[in-house]
Amino acid sequence: MNIKKFSLISIILLVLLCLIGCSEEFTCSIVNCKIKSGEEITFFIATDPHHLSKKTYDDGEAFDWFLNSGDGKLLHYTDEIIDAFTLDVENGKPDILIIPGDLTCNGEKESHLEMAEKLDTIKKLGVQVFVIPGNHDIENPWARHYFGDEMIKIDSITDKEFVEIYGSFGYKDAISRDSHSLSYLAAPAEDVWLLMLDSAKYKRNKVRTAPEMGGEIPSKTFNWIRECANLAKENGAQIIAVMHHSLIDHNEVVNENYTLDNSQEVIDLLLDCNIQIVLSGHIHIQDIKSHRRDNKIIYDIATSCLVAFPNQYGVLEFVPNEGFEYSTRRVDVYAWAWENEIKDRNLNNFNKYSRDFFRRRSYDKYYDSLLEISKFSDREMKAISETVAELNLKYFAGFRNELLHDIFTTKGFKILLDTAPFFIRDYVLSMFDDERTDNNKVFIPLKSY
Repeated sequence: MNIKKFSLISIILLVLLCLIGCSEEFTCSIVNCKIKSGEEITFFIATDPHHLSKKTYDDGEAFDWFLNSGDGKLLHYTDEIIDAFTLDVENGKPDILIIPGDLTCNGEKESHLEMAEKLDTIKKLGVQVFVIPGNHDIENPWARHYFGDEMIKIDSITDKEFVEIYGSFGYKDAISRDSHSLSYLAAPAEDVWLLMLDSAKYKRNKVRTAPEMGGEIPSKTFNWIRECANLAKENGAQIIAVMHHSLIDHNEVVNENYTLDNSQEVIDLLLDCNIQIVLSGHIHIQDIKSHRRDNKIIYDIATSCLVAFPNQYGVLEFVPNEGFEYSTRRVDVYAWAWENEIKDRNLNNFNKYSRDFFRRRSYDKYYDSLLEISKFSDREMKAISETVAELNLKYFAGFRNELLHDIFTTKGFKILLDTAPFFIRDYVLSMFDDERTDNNKVFIPLKSY
């Protein structure tokens, strides 16, 4: 009886301490971390899985057009790619999986429900899973069924439904939730906490014909972020911030609607909070950028899209008293297909199929763009499109600068060099003057401010 009384008193005291440490606008729950201090931690980061339920389409003209007018995502194989990734998780045994948004193609409820089932399978492997929405996930006016030659508009999910569906993947166990967005603070480990920031702007999507692509962190959320940082500091924890949109421009030409609208304000805020690492997605390229202010530095690590070439995910290793080591791995779809005795020519030769699909979509995109400006001959347009398509294979995989110099001898590159500046030329040249040559790896030492 005395033990029970003592336990009850302890719980009450902990709750009171937590409430005392929180302002009127900030609520937090008791910190109960599964990974204790001093342990190494492995994070997997899978960005933009864009799952599309096979219940939403058939092999008719409508879906064929949708698939082949996109940006290279293998939407007809998201089921298989995510299942193959799950096998990688089972074999790799990470402690934590982070998904920074765009869990679904266009917010279809069927896709969300299936994605939650897949994440539940991963959670049952003993992996802690944390998600945040992207611009495709909530109130998306592009949600469709594709049957025959018809594209049929369907309802997307609401923000409340998002929390209900993915409650087991961050929201239910959150230390604190922001009252102005779907942002939350999680403490999967005593040494490292996750600040999951909702950067998507979906509140006006109902009255739009297309989802809002850009993002921001609401200014009303800033005080909550400061309180989260203070709480982490009091508990001796490092914070990793996670958001869908880019904190820092990942390309000097292509950044509108990819980088936060209020990026500089958020950079300053996170630096003030002594946050060193942001994990993001959205732009689909593998890229690492940093911003320095005085003696402080913050890194924005954008991991490329899971379901588009090169079909890779991030691996972040935390070593106590040393720092964070980031690298990438490619999903082993071939191994999954072999283990499950899948007889599908594309899956059995997945690396080549994914590469060729992405290259073809890239070629078509730039050829169509060149056709619109009516500036080049057909021969020149084909040469330029070949060059950009070849460059994009390496660029989206994280390679820059001298690793792309073999393209200098192509006809398309020479045509671009002899042309007055325009978007495609500027985009290509931006690849050769980048902060990093290989964006698939970085070591970030721990800083004590």
